[in-house]
Amino acid sequence: MDYGIHIADFTWRSGAHSLGPALASHVRNAEAAGIRRITVMDHFWQLPGLGPVEHEMLEAYATLGFIAAHTETALLHTLVSGVIYRHPSLLAKQVTTLDVLSGGRMGLGIGAAWNDEECRGLGFPFPPVAQRFRELEETLQICLQMWSDSEEPYEGAIWQLERTLNSPQAITRPHPYLLIGGGGEKKTLRLVAQYADACNLGVRDELPTHKLDVLRAHCDDVGRSYDDIEKTAMVAITPESTASSLASLAASLSDLGFTATYVFAVGIDEPSRVVDVIHGALELE
Repeated sequence: MDYGIHIADFTWRSGAHSLGPALASHVRNAEAAGIRRITVMDHFWQLPGLGPVEHEMLEAYATLGFIAAHTETALLHTLVSGVIYRHPSLLAKQVTTLDVLSGGRMGLGIGAAWNDEECRGLGFPFPPVAQRFRELEETLQICLQMWSDSEEPYEGAIWQLERTLNSPQAITRPHPYLLIGGGGEKKTLRLVAQYADACNLGVRDELPTHKLDVLRAHCDDVGRSYDDIEKTAMVAITPESTASSLASLAASLSDLGFTATYVFAVGIDEPSRVVDVIHGALELE
């Protein structure tokens, strides 16, 4: 089981004025502890359930660039980018740029977006769900084409690109790691089956066994091997969580075929606590 640390809260004891050095130290410590993936949220405001919306939230791709400069081995990506926040060709270019500058360590985590409150607050359009999923599929197609050798035009229902030139090209071949987040059974998991390298499913009160069955059925429908898709989970830890409890949950996920667990903190304002719990879980394996 790979462990990833998902940074979902930047309201730390260090305060905003010392957030840069604190974040650099945090990600270096994570790598040293054996954590192989580092992700950040792609939101403009803090999410309900993690803190007040006024709490600190850094822009995702600028933050990943900073993290890339302070790490050496970890896979980096968002978990996950809302498709409506960026034009797809710019998103492909951002991921490519960070993949090149990090030496081939950048991926793309993406989803259909859901946070209408922050969109209304900052003036971003928030289309109906059907259009967001159309945008998601076209964005996946555009990114994959821009990461290929093709410079042909792209003609979609929403976006038209005259020349899909992408230079420099991504180091990671055939393309950067592509993960789709969410467990929507009709659309999200179908897009995973058709386009993605990995899915990401939230784990709360029960293991997502049924979601895996749905994904398997979509794979059968599109003629793709279910085993080709990496299954990843997102789990929360609280001040009461222990290394033993995390290791036990990870073992249960592993039995279902999950190979990576992304861990985020709820109610923990000292990031070293998260690293300690994950490191302890790794030692128990």
